Amino acid sequence: MPTALVTGASRNIGRATALALANAGHDIGLVVRSDRAAAEEVAGLVRAAGRRAHVELADVRDAAAVHSAVSTVAGSLGPIGVLVNNAAVRREQPFEEITDADWHEILGVVLDGAFHCSAAVLPGMLELGAGRIVNIAGVTGQTGAAMRAHVVTAKAGIIGLTKALAIEYAGRGITVNAVSPGLIDTARDGIPHHHKGKQIPVGRPGAPEEVAAAVRYLASAEAAFVTGQTLNVNGGIHLG
Repeated sequence: MPTALVTGASRNIGRATALALANAGHDIGLVVRSDRAAAEEVAGLVRAAGRRAHVELADVRDAAAVHSAVSTVAGSLGPIGVLVNNAAVRREQPFEEITDADWHEILGVVLDGAFHCSAAVLPGMLELGAGRIVNIAGVTGQTGAAMRAHVVTAKAGIIGLTKALAIEYAGRGITVNAVSPGLIDTARDGIPHHHKGKQIPVGRPGAPEEVAAAVRYLASAEAAFVTGQTLNVNGGIHLG
């Protein structure tokens, strides 16, 4: 199994994804911006599952830092054949209060981060002749949401990037897909504005492990004929 690299891997969906991929047989590179202690805890769980793990601190907005982290992870664990672009910031602000700095921070982490990480791993995947890139999108990028203009724009852009890369690399052994979570029961500060009053058809929020299961499938050999798709994991709250 090739090494899997997961960004934003210290908690919530990133943590669950790292563990799901470890249980599927991958060694795991964990890239986080600052919380090394939380990432090392996840790395310990990966090792307890019988796989190797390596933690790197890097701001995904910084292309040089990303390329350095990818090189170090590959040197430690072996060629990276799976990338999960999960790093994100999900701030809520009225549109008229969003500053240039706010806007560029969100798009920088979500979109620039996915660009930098994909660019860093693709040469190795092309050398392997195989690869899986899975981008974590979000239901508001498909439906829109108040108080989240920057997040909605970034997550919609992730779906566009997924389609573009899928077409470009489809004939070279690399698939590129997105997983779009709905309302997921994650650790966060307060209830997001767009969650309030929403009726989920299945009657409950999702779990990070349910999103991770979708990522694990798209990263698997069984998903070799699936590319350019957005797999919705949202309990029926958005159909499309």
